[in-house]
Amino acid sequence: MAEKPQPVRVLYCQVCSLPPEYCEFGGSDFEKCKPWLIQNVPDLYPNLLNEANEKEVGKVADKLQGTGISSAAASSAGGAASSAAKPEEVKRLPGGKVKKKDKQEVIIEKVVRNKRKSITTVKGLELFGVKLSDASKKLGKKFATGASVVKGPTEKEQIDVQGDISYDVVEFITDTWA
Repeated sequence: MAEKPQPVRVLYCQVCSLPPEYCEFGGSDFEKCKPWLIQNVPDLYPNLLNEANEKEVGKVADKLQGTGISSAAASSAGGAASSAAKPEEVKRLPGGKVKKKDKQEVIIEKVVRNKRKSITTVKGLELFGVKLSDASKKLGKKFATGASVVKGPTEKEQIDVQGDISYDVVEFITDTWA
């Protein structure tokens, strides 16, 4: 007779309650799962083990420098770790709120208005020091369409260009203002 198949024992992460293979894609923060993964399944994420070792080397080098002991290995390892681990200075508003910096990125969206009519929206050009009125004028002349500066739903100004020029506008922006 054939043997009865045995059920498979699946290991679950104690932090996010997913299998360890899915921790980085799960709902909770992957940073919280990292210590558990390093301790219980080090072969699954070998790069996490390397990161943990680098952090420990950095901590040891910092302790050595703090006590006044310095060596060539400790100073070189400490210099690399301290520059990489140095957190960005965050501006704090009254009440302890953290002021977030705007991401410097240009977002190009295509919105369909009617069946064949569309509008291309360009957001974020002002973060790079570009005057939006001048940019809209250049876009209108280049693509022979109507282009105007309007306020978006988030009360930030953006450029609306009539027509689907989303692929061509990327090259034009990089050539003109980059």
